[in-house]
Amino acid sequence: MNLSVFTGFTDVIIEVVFALIPLIIFFLITQVAFLRLPWKKVTDIIKGIVLAFIGLTLFLQGVHVGFEPAGTMMGEVMGSKSYRWILIPIGFVLGFAATIAEPAIRILNHEVDKVSGGYIPKNVLLYTLCIGVGFSIALAMLRLLAGIPIIWLILPGYVLALIMVQYSTPTFTAVAFDAGGVATGPMTVTFIMAIALGVGEVMPDRNPMIDSFGMIALVALAPIISVLTLGQLYAWKERRDD
Repeated sequence: MNLSVFTGFTDVIIEVVFALIPLIIFFLITQVAFLRLPWKKVTDIIKGIVLAFIGLTLFLQGVHVGFEPAGTMMGEVMGSKSYRWILIPIGFVLGFAATIAEPAIRILNHEVDKVSGGYIPKNVLLYTLCIGVGFSIALAMLRLLAGIPIIWLILPGYVLALIMVQYSTPTFTAVAFDAGGVATGPMTVTFIMAIALGVGEVMPDRNPMIDSFGMIALVALAPIISVLTLGQLYAWKERRDD
């Protein structure tokens, strides 16, 4: 049996424990002071916490052992080719796929669908976020290849987002800015950023510390603009129906 996949597993366990402890303490305090849930419900919650602990540790270990080195090697191979432009469409596909696999995105879609009573279907929101993140990764790859300063993309993007907020409903505005946070999860950060770092390492005229970073800022911005755009489409449809 190959045990190398468990290298650093202890560190991952410690990270997850320290991440869950504050939540557990907060739940216990509210349970004693306010909630006073029946014991059966408490045991179900404890079982869920145990399952979340096991899932998080295995997931993060898999990311560190699998996705990070795989992304770096893919970036180095593609960055060393003469046809580096292929990174742009590949970036879109990888951004689309990573967003579908992002656990936090799934939770956000489910909650929005439930709270809105199906007004914003989870599949519509999911594919909106996937397309937005895909375009942001493609744009980040273009920036990496062309050496475009990150401020030239981030500043106009947030100006556009703030202008769109003025014409959007509070519902889509709230969802948009939450979507920007959940899109930058472990799948995107570990896998996509590893590819960008790999490309930056092998390109002789690029500095990985300057040109490879900034991608996550674009990923955080893209869902905001894409969800606000979805809100404009909803508003246009409602005006047309009226």
